[in-house]
This record gives sequence, structure tokens and C-alpha cells, in this order.
Amino acid sequence: MTPMQRKPPEKRQTCITYPAPGSMGHTGDWRIFRPVVDRTKCTGCQMCWMYCPDAAITIDDEGKPVINLEYCKGCMICAENCPAKAINQIRETEAAQPPQPKPAAKRRKE
Repeated sequence: MTPMQRKPPEKRQTCITYPAPGSMGHTGDWRIFRPVVDRTKCTGCQMCWMYCPDAAITIDDEGKPVINLEYCKGCMICAENCPAKAINQIRETEAAQPPQPKPAAKRRKE
């Protein structure tokens, strides 16, 4: 039987994979840059989800991306392919620090 005579499969199969711990555990531990999604700029085009090589991006109920930082390696391919430029990068060391409290406002003496 030649390839032209073969019938297509009744059920379509896809090659979509889902992240899972590898032999070294979660793969996001060695990341240098962390992607941060600006949800106000995001148009919901899902290009970041499509291009993520680690399948670390899922889409929430609003159609916006959610990045699973346990598996994201920080390659920033998502940011490069975002047409709205809604994904920014920050250093992991800066993201790991807790936010600094703002100094209390000084009262003026009257």
C-alpha cells in the first residue's frame, strides 16, 4: 500500500506534552530571568503558550497566560514572541527578595 492509498487515522493524535519533574526534579530551579506578564497589556493571543519550549505556560479562564515557575527555565522565548510586549523579564535574585516596606509618611508639626 502506498502512502497515497492510506486512510487518515480516525482519531487525531497530537504531540502536546505537559511538564513533569525530570530526573533532576523541577527544572525552573536554575533560572536567571523570570518572565512577568503585564495583564493590562496582554491581548490573550496565546503566542507565548504556543512558543514555550517547556510547556510551562497555561491559559486561565480570562484567556491570559499563567507561567508555572517550577518548570520555566527563563529562556524568555515567550517575551520575544509576544506581539503586545506584555511579558517582561526580571532577575530571579530581584524577584526572590520580599518587597521593601515604604517609609511611613512624616507628619508636619503645626
